[in-house]
Order: sequence, then C-alpha cells, then structure tokens
Amino acid sequence: MLSRLKAKVGSVLLPGDEFCLDTTAKADTISLAGPSKADKVVCGPGLRRSGDRLLAYKSGLLRHKEPNMFWLDAQHKRYVPAKGETVIGIVTAKSGDVFKVDVGGSEQASLSYLAFEGATKRNRPNVQVGDLLFAQLIVANKDMEAELVCVDSAGRANGMGVFGAGGFLFRVSLALARRLLAPNSDLRAELEQLFPCEMVVGMNGRLWVKSSSVRRTLVLANLLESCENMTPAQRRQIFSRLAQGAF
Repeated sequence: MLSRLKAKVGSVLLPGDEFCLDTTAKADTISLAGPSKADKVVCGPGLRRSGDRLLAYKSGLLRHKEPNMFWLDAQHKRYVPAKGETVIGIVTAKSGDVFKVDVGGSEQASLSYLAFEGATKRNRPNVQVGDLLFAQLIVANKDMEAELVCVDSAGRANGMGVFGAGGFLFRVSLALARRLLAPNSDLRAELEQLFPCEMVVGMNGRLWVKSSSVRRTLVLANLLESCENMTPAQRRQIFSRLAQGAF
C-alpha cells in the first residue's frame, strides 16, 4: 500500500529520512523488489532506493504524480541537466562540426551543426561564439556528455535556435523558472498584463526578456528577480503602482 508515502506528500523531508518498503512488513508498506506491479514506486529527484528502504538524500517537499511517482521539490543552486528539458545556453567554442554550449551545469554540452532546422553539410547555421541558444537536451546523464538539439521530433525548430538580439539575459532560481513555465502561471499572466514583452525561460534558471524600451526591460528584470520573495498581495501592490506609471 502507498498510504504511508502518500500521507507525507507536501511535508518536508530531510536527508536520511526513510520508509520501509518490505512486503513482509505491515499492510501499509509497499515492495520495490520483484516483478513490476501497478503499485511499484517510481523514485524521482531526491529519493533513492536501497534494498527494502526508500531514502531521502536531500531536503525538500515531497511531491506526488499519479500513479506512483514521488520526488522531492527542493531549491537548487546549480542546474543538473535532465533529458527532455529546454534550456538557454551560451555558445562558448566551435570544435570542428560541434559547438560547445554552457548550460549552467558542471560540464559544457555539445551541439552538432546538423541539429538545426534545414541544416546540411552545405547549408550550415550561422552560429557564433557568444550567441544565445534555446535548445533541448536529448542526452543528459552522469556518464556521458550532455547533448543539445535545436529541433523537435519532427525536425522543426519550434521556437528553438539562436535568439537574443536586443534583450537582457539574467539568472533566477530554478524554482522561479518552473513557476513561470507552469501552464497557468499567475505571475506570467500578471506580467503580460502590466506591459507587453518577449520572454524566454530556460529550465536551467536563465531568463531572457525584451520589452518596448530598455527602461521597461530593466524594470521587468528587477521585478522578476524580486517576485520570488514577495507574497501575492505584495506582488499585486507593486504591479498596481507600476500600471499607474510609478517607475
């Protein structure tokens, strides 16, 4: 049974907290051994299986996704690349047919010149050192170099590629980046109502914004950096003052 684990969803776990998952124990335990079953737990970031135990190896809020996936939602200072995530990278070098891209992880990622829409051996993309890239990770694990692409599964750019002319790039926390990327983000909706802007959010904690003027772009960047430490009421009050012209 998943009752003990589900009862802790939303609670803070600390490194060393554990759950006994042996089937020989009481009825409210579950098994991670043996053949795959419908009630088998899937461990996400922050949780690790060790024999018949489920261990927390970092602090954070326990989250749950149906049917049986659990993970710890924690604040991270350094981005850990994960397959399938879209990130903002900075081209740092050209090495033959491969670009080296800084995505904020412990190691740089590689990007082939063929990983762009319409790219061929004769038609190479115009990518220079220092350019900003919006790309997706297709390889990301501890034993291999991370690899990026700027096309989706259908071979289309779908918004990915070189960008960044005239905007402002800065770093935010990984938690704030995920808040902005949420499907029904209140923060993003309030910013769009305040004044029109372009925004590119990477799951690696990098954020690029561009508004109608340099002044508004800088105001927007300062707001985003401050929003994480504001309550919803404080945020609405600041946004209301800005809407009235109090820059």
